[in-house]
Amino acid sequence: MDDLEYGPVELILAAFEGDEPDPGVFDALAELAEAGTIRVIDLVHVSRSADGEVTYREVDESGIRNGAVDLVAAGLASHEDVTELGELLAPGTSAVLLVVELLYATQLASRVMRAGGYVVDSVRIPAPVVNEVALAAAGAQGVS
Repeated sequence: MDDLEYGPVELILAAFEGDEPDPGVFDALAELAEAGTIRVIDLVHVSRSADGEVTYREVDESGIRNGAVDLVAAGLASHEDVTELGELLAPGTSAVLLVVELLYATQLASRVMRAGGYVVDSVRIPAPVVNEVALAAAGAQGVS
């Protein structure tokens, strides 16, 4: 069997205070895309009003700082995806919904498939949790 054309895709809802994310968010996406780590498939700006109404708008390349991120399939995140994830936001906050392909995992996924294997489950542990646990473990071992 040939290699997979696409690697795993993740939907990431990143909330922030205010109406727009810091431009550094888009800079980081551009850097990761340029390095070949991820491919940004879709990007949606989501808001939840003080009365709980979820609204969203697609963000195209022109809405991203300097157009530095090439969106592969804008519009891929469905209305249902956005609405369901938008309900997770606290009233009066906004977020970006990122749909990213994890390019670094494409080769591994292809090899697993060629070996007759398949992924049963995948769990993402948020970075703040990993850092908190690592710090606690280092403290328990007396490492600083």
